[in-house]
Amino acid sequence: MASTPAPKKAPPKKPPAKKPAARKSAAGIGASVKPPKKLGAPSTYTPELAAAICEHIAAGKSLRTIAALDGMPAQSTIMVWLDGKHPDFTEQYARAREAQADKLAEEILSIADDGRSDTYIDAEGNTKSDPEVIQRSKLRVEARKWLASKMAPKKYGDKIQAEHTGADGGAIQVASTVTFVRPPVRDEDDE
Repeated sequence: MASTPAPKKAPPKKPPAKKPAARKSAAGIGASVKPPKKLGAPSTYTPELAAAICEHIAAGKSLRTIAALDGMPAQSTIMVWLDGKHPDFTEQYARAREAQADKLAEEILSIADDGRSDTYIDAEGNTKSDPEVIQRSKLRVEARKWLASKMAPKKYGDKIQAEHTGADGGAIQVASTVTFVRPPVRDEDDE
């Protein structure tokens, strides 16, 4: 009789490798803890760059547009510069925003006074008004008015005046009265 070969045994499994134990300091925190790295490029603030940014703002450009220009920092970087680390830039920026609001007011007058495209001559030679152009001009004026009122509210915002006076011009009098309504009296004959 032929002997049958014995089934092959699977190689023995190796126990999982042990991870080295982390070192602990006296406080129980890992000894090799490093402070987190700051993200982004280092700040490139210079007074000349700040002045260039403010010139663009005073000329009417938005921060988003300025940040897209070559050599200009990101919009978030400019906002970081405004949080008190550079007080001279913060003041210069505020003046540039006021100048930008003045520029918007000048643009409002220019748009309102320009009526060249408001009318056209049709095929028959008649002068017709173009409502689409007029509406677009109104929208441009309203957008600039709103923005100027937000940039310089004391100068271009709506004046809101609240008065709290009584009827005779004096202090407000608060009076409370309670009125009781007596139910109607029924006659015995009504029943």
